[in-house]
Amino acid sequence: MSDPHPFFAAGGLNDEGPAAPLAMAHRGFSRDGLENSMAAFRAAVELGFRHLETDVHTTADGVLLLFHDETLDRVTDGRGRISELSAETVALARINGAEPIPLFEELITAFPEVRLNLDVKDWGSVAPLAAAIERYGLHDRVLIASFSDRRRRAVLRQLSRPAAGSGGIVSNALFVLLGPVLPAPLLRLVAGRALRGVHALQVPVRYGAVTVVTPGLVRRAHRHGLQVHVWTINETAEMHRLLDLGVDGIVTDRADLLKEVLQERGLWD
Repeated sequence: MSDPHPFFAAGGLNDEGPAAPLAMAHRGFSRDGLENSMAAFRAAVELGFRHLETDVHTTADGVLLLFHDETLDRVTDGRGRISELSAETVALARINGAEPIPLFEELITAFPEVRLNLDVKDWGSVAPLAAAIERYGLHDRVLIASFSDRRRRAVLRQLSRPAAGSGGIVSNALFVLLGPVLPAPLLRLVAGRALRGVHALQVPVRYGAVTVVTPGLVRRAHRHGLQVHVWTINETAEMHRLLDLGVDGIVTDRADLLKEVLQERGLWD
């Protein structure tokens, strides 16, 4: 694999280099339903995590928030679509009735050493996120992700210098489905445009009837200079199996269990 983007350079929790897998706390760490709250992010950081996975949405008046869903309904005591609400209204909602929805700036200033895997959930967040990355100089601290390749590329195009990126549905599908049947040069030619600006394939173990994460996928990704990160893995046996396959990162709701697995394997510093 080629030298990693600075986002990956610490190799997850071990400072000896990229051989150590990336450990990412999915929406922070909470056993109490407080996903994407400052309490959950703080809990992950206190466990020793340096990489957090989170999501960005933007309010009707342009304030960038850390929140997964389009609406407040599922995880808060509020109601309504975030893109149609003011920041003042959203600020009244409480995650699981307890925690406020954090602003993007709250997280990056509270934990200046933490790196963020950012899933861009809506088009309204493209410009505000790019502006925040520029304003705070976060280019080496963030990885831009989205199911939409177009949305990811739109963020990256607005940056003054490169940030890390992961593939969306189209680029991942091209690589996963064509990789086993096309020789490497032809795959690079066919998928090259879709994979431009992509440093990692962030994928589930399976998608429907298709097994996505295989030894062949990991080998092909590494030949093309791509990392493989797998989501969302919450069982220790599966964590061990994937690490044995050579994946480069694991995204988990159970940061406590992933830490134990990496400690057992001598990969937690």
